[in-house]
Amino acid sequence: MHPRRRRSMAAAAAVWVWVCMSMVAVRSAADGLEDVPTIAFEEGFSPLFGEDNMEKSADGRTVSITLNRYTGSGFISSDYYHHGFFSASIKLPKDHTAGVVVAFYLSNGDVFEKTHDELDFEFLGNRYRHEWKMQTNVYGNGSTDRGREERYLMPFDPTADAHRFSILWSSRLIVFYVDGVPIREVPRSPAMGADYPSKPMALYVTIWDGSTWATDNGKYKVNYKRGPFTAVFSDLVLRGCRARSDIRLASVSADEQDRCAAEEEEELMSASYATMTARKRLAMRRFRQRQMLYTVCYDTNRYPEPFPECDVNMAERQMYWQWGESKVVRPRVRPRPGRRSKRRPSPFPPPPVLVSLQQAD
Repeated sequence: MHPRRRRSMAAAAAVWVWVCMSMVAVRSAADGLEDVPTIAFEEGFSPLFGEDNMEKSADGRTVSITLNRYTGSGFISSDYYHHGFFSASIKLPKDHTAGVVVAFYLSNGDVFEKTHDELDFEFLGNRYRHEWKMQTNVYGNGSTDRGREERYLMPFDPTADAHRFSILWSSRLIVFYVDGVPIREVPRSPAMGADYPSKPMALYVTIWDGSTWATDNGKYKVNYKRGPFTAVFSDLVLRGCRARSDIRLASVSADEQDRCAAEEEEELMSASYATMTARKRLAMRRFRQRQMLYTVCYDTNRYPEPFPECDVNMAERQMYWQWGESKVVRPRVRPRPGRRSKRRPSPFPPPPVLVSLQQAD
């Protein structure tokens, strides 16, 4: 065998071994979610707005919400929760979706307007052939001026098939997951103080017009001639400690919170998906290295000193501009049908506009 061919075969074999090991790591990192019980819409949700733009399957386990030129749509959990695990499989609108925002998030902004808490998955539409972007936000006690945002690409086409997105929120830890793989971990620390979300929150699911900021800082608006735009939600999960009193009261019973923690949070945190193993952290780091477009942890323009929960790596920090955007992870453009893509060098990108859903409202 020719030496060059032998080297090529050896390299191909090494790549295949690496791919197989990566797949095993991802599968192991995602263990446990297949056993989480899902619910029908009527078991835990009610319409929030745009009910005419909402369609439920016969069994109530799949819900479609649509944005058209008249309104968006959304639904909300029937209860507020002290803590819990919240999940859904989501399929996003395809083709030209510039300005469209799909959101899956926890919030109490309808109750605590100035001191609200919020945990978000935001999906930001894009121009035809351009990728959707995903953003996670963490806000506590109205701390939107100290926003903890991150933005990513997704390692798949979210318009082709549904993928599962999940939020774990406990009294000591927040984890965001994509297809069961943790992508962001926010441990609670005394230095965070009230910035850590601590008041009961409801789960919101919405689609709406974010033309002012969602795509290239508002450069591209929603084009309703390319609509309507429909997102599909299934595998709905609401698992947590329900708030049993009126959360509008200034003091939610300490006994209630203690009972909730004792009865349910220990069970929640003992679940396999909530246990952050070394293998899961490896999968999380791999995702972040390959997919993360922006992180507040390296945005020294906004925050010269990183937040206490940031795991700052000095070598990794060199891979980000001073405004927090990655130097190496760049959005891709799909080629037109029948054409090959051409790579063009990108100029320095402008800092992204990062807002909470409360601010957007």
